[in-house]
Amino acid sequence: MRGSRKARAALLLALSLLPGCSALSPRQAPVDQRIAAMPVAGAPVSRPVEIRWNDHMVPWITAETDEDLAVALGLVHGHLRGAQVMLMRLIAQGRLSEVAGPPTADVDHALRILGFGRAAPQIVAAWPPETRRFVQAFLRGLNHALRNGPRPPEAGLLGLGAEDITEEDLLAVGRLAGTDINWLAYLSLLPQRGQPGFAELWARTREAGGNPVGAQQAGLLQAILEGTSRSGSNTVAVGAARSATGGALIASDPHLGLNMPNLWLVVGMRSPSFHAVGLMVPGLPILGVGRNPHVAWGGTNLRAASSDLFDVSTLPPEAFRTETARIRQRLWFTTERSLRVTPLGPVMTDAALLPANGATLALRWAGHKPTDEITALLRAARATDGDSFRDAFAGFGVSAQTMLWADSRGRVGRFIAATLPDRAGFPAQDFVLDARDPAATEAWARLRDARTLPAETAPTQGALASANNRPRWAERPGAPPLGFFFSDDDRVLRLEQLLAETLRHTPESMAAIQRDIRSPRAALLAAGLNERLAALPGGHPAPRLAAALAGWQGDYAADSRAPVAFEALLRHLVPALVPESRRDATGNPRGAETQWNFLTAFLLRDLDALDPARRESVLRQAARAAQADHDRLGTWGEMHRLRAAHWLVNLPALGRFFVYADYPTGGSRETPMKTSHGLIGDAPRPASFGSMARHVSDMADPDANWFTLWGGQDGWIGSAAFMDQVPLWREGRSIRVPLRPESVAAEFPRVSRIVPR
Repeated sequence: MRGSRKARAALLLALSLLPGCSALSPRQAPVDQRIAAMPVAGAPVSRPVEIRWNDHMVPWITAETDEDLAVALGLVHGHLRGAQVMLMRLIAQGRLSEVAGPPTADVDHALRILGFGRAAPQIVAAWPPETRRFVQAFLRGLNHALRNGPRPPEAGLLGLGAEDITEEDLLAVGRLAGTDINWLAYLSLLPQRGQPGFAELWARTREAGGNPVGAQQAGLLQAILEGTSRSGSNTVAVGAARSATGGALIASDPHLGLNMPNLWLVVGMRSPSFHAVGLMVPGLPILGVGRNPHVAWGGTNLRAASSDLFDVSTLPPEAFRTETARIRQRLWFTTERSLRVTPLGPVMTDAALLPANGATLALRWAGHKPTDEITALLRAARATDGDSFRDAFAGFGVSAQTMLWADSRGRVGRFIAATLPDRAGFPAQDFVLDARDPAATEAWARLRDARTLPAETAPTQGALASANNRPRWAERPGAPPLGFFFSDDDRVLRLEQLLAETLRHTPESMAAIQRDIRSPRAALLAAGLNERLAALPGGHPAPRLAAALAGWQGDYAADSRAPVAFEALLRHLVPALVPESRRDATGNPRGAETQWNFLTAFLLRDLDALDPARRESVLRQAARAAQADHDRLGTWGEMHRLRAAHWLVNLPALGRFFVYADYPTGGSRETPMKTSHGLIGDAPRPASFGSMARHVSDMADPDANWFTLWGGQDGWIGSAAFMDQVPLWREGRSIRVPLRPESVAAEFPRVSRIVPR
């Protein structure tokens, strides 16, 4: 009987995968074929619309009405990224089990508790008429493409149906992209809260401002939150007086998951109200990064504390409202899970993947408030200068951003775009608040947004940089505290150094900044370790390691061996300095101690605090082991890889079919060209997070806008535009996306026309 059940299960699995064979062995599709396959016939426009395409399938849309522009944008999103939009909708709704089956039921339960669509009905009801019309038109075009276009290869593999996307779906996807990155830190810290040594860990976390880092038990949930949220980025801007062209310059490179298809689309557009080029999140009708004739912009995740955790164990029973979530599971029965909601938010610890050592914790998140990012970004795309651009962000909520802008008047500026509680401060002893504390709960009754959060306009000779760092420029008297966890200053200091080294910048010099692979703090840390090793009795215990690190400037070049020497030394040294209580079963550190903030803040200090005999022993053992690693391992690029892979690489058993290439790459955790990694091991490891899109604009020239994606525009597996931008990305080249109609006509020769029914 048991064998027959297994046979039936295997047969069902095999039958379910038959429709997905085209994803495993896709047919090649030239650009012209993919453009011709877009279902323009019957698209719901009121006037003729023209879509011009370049060789990389970047669309440039010209429409006679704003609503027809929105329809065409939706059509393009659905055609190029239909499967991606459908899957993001399922993730945002907590419906992953409908394609992945029972193994993801716990993930769905956690996602439904996090409640990305919880505020959607209120947001829809409050939309201004112009926003409502634009969104509804976008959805008409998107759903027309999903219903009438060719079915994406991976849709068969995953069992994705052509279900219409709704306004609520769209908002849930937007909230998923706006995830509070601090949740990843909470996932790491909660299992250790209440354990011996937690007070010290929390104090060190506060001091280091540690990078958010997830926990192993979160698994796929952590990967989803990391890979889909706008959790990183660099943006630099210089005013006209610092520009060789006479116009202000801006350069942005968002940091997200490095799998394909990219989480951005490059688009150009013109209608009566809109004239812009930039990057759009598939399935959302807004430009996140880009420019119009008057202003260009880019944002970096502020990593502000957009949420609080409250201990609600003391609330009376009537404060808890129970909801039942029905989770459909592919090839299995529907299961039901309970989730509880309190006046302070959903009880996140009801999820098996969100443990807190028995505590009952509710999540208060700005993303559960009816803030309006769609309206803010639609208005921002029509801004006429930096001041009106900032004004557009009134009511913007998540994710909290440090927005930088450059305008046609030669100015640059920055401001905080977020909705945050008006806190007096953060507790020193814990990050979990008491539901009985009026000061903690009342802060959420007084919300601040871009109208009252810090902003500044730099003079024309100014230069600005932002890299998820602590925004000390915004820490003014009367300003609210912004958060706990920020990126190390390593990246922003290097960006500022590069900006200062050139008197007058060009678009080329701004693009070169994006590709920089130097970490100044890695150089300082390597020098400090080398000095301590050289000072040991008898001299440096690993002379070849010493030679490799001598004079190293922190350059993580792919063809260099010095980064391998440094990272090997960290690999053997860091675990020896972490208390045993904060190591996993294999003896490796868990949580934040391996993060760059902790290493730059504490590594040398912890070494120097050891008993001299213990310090000598730790240094000798680590240096000799690192020297042995360095002797047998190759260059940094041989150890540190950039894998060209579809997000289906995460599928069990079948994932290997979706790895298309594997390249040596430079960069590191906090280099401007970010290719993030943890402590290295014995085998090559791919970077999974980093600089996955690039944008540069020169406000002196409407046509001077360049973009590059890690991957390509088209999400269709087998398309010639699926990963055609990988060589551009690796070689530092880019695609010009102009604003002038005559330039668009010359550089975007392929034409699709949509006519009214």
